[in-house]
Amino acid sequence: MPTPDPATLAFLQNRRSRHAKTLGLPVPDAEALRPLLTAAARTPDHGKLEPWRFVVIDRAAMARLAEVAEKRGAALGLGPEDTAKGRGQFDQGNLAVAVIEVQKPSPKIPPLEQTYSAGAVCLALLNAALAAGWGANWLSGWPSHDRGFMEEGFALAPHERIAGIIHIGTETAAPPERPRPDIDEITTWL
Repeated sequence: MPTPDPATLAFLQNRRSRHAKTLGLPVPDAEALRPLLTAAARTPDHGKLEPWRFVVIDRAAMARLAEVAEKRGAALGLGPEDTAKGRGQFDQGNLAVAVIEVQKPSPKIPPLEQTYSAGAVCLALLNAALAAGWGANWLSGWPSHDRGFMEEGFALAPHERIAGIIHIGTETAAPPERPRPDIDEITTWL
């Protein structure tokens, strides 16, 4: 018989991301962040490729990334609203961890499986931060998908891209509950 862990199951069934703009100080320091990164790195990783890495973004780096987003928005011809939205997560952030997908050549593990693993790392880091009592939010947005932003902001190589940016801080406002999927509507039994 399985050994249930009701507390963990209850946490997963009720977990809630916190809006990044509501995350304040304090933020985890390096010592508090290390166990969260350790938990995230336990993500399923077929072939033991580790097709991801972490970049910790502190407040000073946030300010620099906001400027890069502003510059890239202009270069892409985005309107003021889209540009502001792209730079907003960096203007408002105090600490985040960028999960960088690192595609690695493998005869056995296709690129899509590596992408799945990087996405799983994002969710694992988000859940680890929430379980540790921090507020956290997984964001992306146009800067995360813009090659110029990736290269100028993070110096990413051609085989790397941003899987997600996980903002972590102290929750200043509880988010309202929102509708959840109807399990019977989205589940097929074969």
